[in-house]
Amino acid sequence: MSLLTVGSIAFDRIETPFGKTEKIVGGAGTYIALAASLYNNNQTVISIVGEDFPEKMLNEFRNRKINLDGLQIIKGEKTFFWSGKYSKDMNSRQTLVTELNVLEHFNPIVPENYQGIDYLMLGNLSPEVQFKVIEQLKIRPKLIAMDTMNFWMDVSLDQLKKTISMVDLIIINDEEARQLSNEYSLISAAKTIRKMGPKFVIIKKGEHGALLFYEENIFHAPALPLEQVFDPTGAGDTFAGGFMGYISSTDNISFENMKSAIIHGSALASYCVEDFGIKRLQKITKKDLENRICQFVELTKFNVIDSVK
Repeated sequence: MSLLTVGSIAFDRIETPFGKTEKIVGGAGTYIALAASLYNNNQTVISIVGEDFPEKMLNEFRNRKINLDGLQIIKGEKTFFWSGKYSKDMNSRQTLVTELNVLEHFNPIVPENYQGIDYLMLGNLSPEVQFKVIEQLKIRPKLIAMDTMNFWMDVSLDQLKKTISMVDLIIINDEEARQLSNEYSLISAAKTIRKMGPKFVIIKKGEHGALLFYEENIFHAPALPLEQVFDPTGAGDTFAGGFMGYISSTDNISFENMKSAIIHGSALASYCVEDFGIKRLQKITKKDLENRICQFVELTKFNVIDSVK
């Protein structure tokens, strides 16, 4: 089934306790699309870049069967750029530079040949841009998922809530869930957010895994313990891409299938952090993915021994 990914395609400069990079390709849309491409070869993208974006990377998208008809390339302009530095514990980061460039006036356009897509993943962009994409679709997809962040809750809460009311699933982290809902308990937070519109809520907890909420059902997936984490940039977007790639390839939006999708997304995210930027994602094979899924199964498998006499 077809999957439409909407998100930024950008340049990043990253510094962590393990080293630093020069300008490299990044952006939510990039991580999502690359991750999803391991499952789905019927993927389309809506994004924007400047004339400075490398043709080599565009060709990699095309080689992965990612349709770029919805990618705007603005001549004479520069691609969105972000630079950040992570703390020693890798749980917080400082933004050093943000240059919106072409992203500042991004007006998403859904090409005619994108109409009728089955699944939609809205990466972390302004809620207005996300809403504009939904508005242009003539037929509602089977599942609309979105990501967002604290910044939009601070500066554009009304528009954000309007967009949230239009989606089926929202993916956010625990801090964002608490801010959006004004609830400390993540169970209460998920209930409050579901009342805003989404049927499903996924709350990411970083190294502590992720929670899936649907009606009265809750599923918790652990994060795979890793010996080394080089760069957490894009891990959440990779998770979303793996999740939606799996969902769209199986064409099954049941709660049970979403459990499997979370494990697949978590497995891909665990690979993403093993190198800087998208480097590790570019090298993952389906065999690698199978091996990592098996590690997740072993991590959670146990037998209950009845010791009560």
